[in-house]
Amino acid sequence: MLKKRVKISKTVSNNFQQKFNANDYEGIYTMFANEMKNVMPHEKMLAFLSGLKSEAGDIKTKSFVKYEQPNVALYKTNFERIVVALYISVDENSNINGLMVKPFQEEKLPKLTRNVSKLKLPFNEEWTVLWGGDTKELNYHVIDEAQKNAFDFVITNPQGKSYKNDGKSNEDFYAFGKQLIAPTDGEVVLVVDGVKDNKPGIPNPLYVPGNTVIIKTKNNEYLFFAHFKQHSIVVKQDQMVKQGDLLGLCGNSGNSTEPHIHFHIQNVENMNIATGAKSYFENILVNGEVKKDYSPVKMEKVKNK
Repeated sequence: MLKKRVKISKTVSNNFQQKFNANDYEGIYTMFANEMKNVMPHEKMLAFLSGLKSEAGDIKTKSFVKYEQPNVALYKTNFERIVVALYISVDENSNINGLMVKPFQEEKLPKLTRNVSKLKLPFNEEWTVLWGGDTKELNYHVIDEAQKNAFDFVITNPQGKSYKNDGKSNEDFYAFGKQLIAPTDGEVVLVVDGVKDNKPGIPNPLYVPGNTVIIKTKNNEYLFFAHFKQHSIVVKQDQMVKQGDLLGLCGNSGNSTEPHIHFHIQNVENMNIATGAKSYFENILVNGEVKKDYSPVKMEKVKNK
């Protein structure tokens, strides 16, 4: 339903942009619903659109921001001379029944540098930090704003290998199918559970996180988990979870070359605009030694105490 709504909105907004730039105000008027024509009759519409063109120029680019209401789309719209917030509302027939322009104000995103909530590791057995830390050498995620403090965890044997046999099947990997748990209390705000698990060594870049869970804590931290096993997630969107509750099983879905769990914290739900925050775990064993309020780094073996 959401995809259909976005598609309709994009079509209407693109048609509006094309006609506006071509000075085809009559064409825009034909896009109006009857109720819109009553609010903005023909002469008023011509005055509004021609005045906007005179002040702002053509529309150069626009980008969808969000829905203010179910049928009201907000676009950040770059005209030749100004940047505005363009609101377009449509009825069930995709006719414009609302149109508004006002100065665009960037939404201020909340700041978050580290977790406030007390965290456990997202598993109960001993796992190895494959990637984690603050430098490129320790953590390739640091180049990404949302994932810059992310971890990738695997399970390794005493020889440091993450798989048995020849490693050609997911079942060869020690992490595959292992239980993953909630590090703290919160609300599940996103679940993706239909992405196939990859064959080892062949990632799927079409949906990078693969099967995903995002938990929002009471402190507005968004805990992001990626690469679950297909159809293994047991929580639902809008469900409240407690620390230690089962979320699902470790898999090899998304942009992943071997079974592992990706975990990071970010300041908003949308990873495309988020900033990552550093994760400190309250009370864990690191290479057998007790650490409190600790953020582990690459190659350390970690376990909840």
